[in-house]
Amino acid sequence: MRLATIQTPHGPRVAILHDERYVDLHASDPELPSSMRALLAEGPGVFKAAAQVGRREKAAGYPAAEVKLLPPVPDPPKIICLGLNYADHAKEGGVPIPREPVLFSKYATALIGHGEPILLPPVSQEVDYEAELVVVVGKGGRNIRADQAMQHVAGYTVGHDVSARDWQLKKDGKQWMAGKTFDTFAPTGPVLVTADEIQDPQNLSICLRLNSEVMQDSNTRQMIFPIGAVIAYLSQIFTLQVGDLIFTGTPPGVGMARKPPVFLRPGDVVEVEIEKIGTLRNPVVQG
Repeated sequence: MRLATIQTPHGPRVAILHDERYVDLHASDPELPSSMRALLAEGPGVFKAAAQVGRREKAAGYPAAEVKLLPPVPDPPKIICLGLNYADHAKEGGVPIPREPVLFSKYATALIGHGEPILLPPVSQEVDYEAELVVVVGKGGRNIRADQAMQHVAGYTVGHDVSARDWQLKKDGKQWMAGKTFDTFAPTGPVLVTADEIQDPQNLSICLRLNSEVMQDSNTRQMIFPIGAVIAYLSQIFTLQVGDLIFTGTPPGVGMARKPPVFLRPGDVVEVEIEKIGTLRNPVVQG
């Protein structure tokens, strides 16, 4: 099932993609929630009802080509990110392979959807790209066991961890959080694909194209810490909540590691594509 949050005359609404139309679930059946987080909170059982609504001939929907897509989860309680979670990416950065997950966070003000522009901050000259698989939490919990962790996954979406390297790495003490969470630095989308449709999230091709040139090309099997282990680790620290987003790290090929470095410039177009999920496309403009 492919779910999205779309802009409608009634405000943001959770929708299901069916036959090139986004069906507004709540408008078609008032018993269904109007937001993604509320839908996910009802558990996987609600997906059957949502699918049935999506197939109705007279369901309230909009042609896919005409819809403004918002981030699939526009209001996550937390955005948790992993750094250095691909061994070859750690190597290209000249840092040791981590023994435990390297964590940082973004704020919801960094979220944008498919097609929205990434704004280059006037205070940064080294804005980089990073393709990432994003896990959407569907069941909250604390101290989750690794062998049960995948039961807490609602689905997956495509993410782009935009990074101001001069803030992240060149400020006193290194400012990972600051460098990672400028406004518009967390594009996600275009849709959330439910977990039942992704048989093996640890075997998905992932690539990033900058102005149609392939810059990153890898597979999620290259992750150091797989998704189940990450969820278990995080839940030792804080309670996971429905709608939390987990950015799972990026493969090699980032701009700062290239010779010469490649950073985002106004007029660029970045596409992140993940097998079985889709392609997230965002233009780059000066902020």
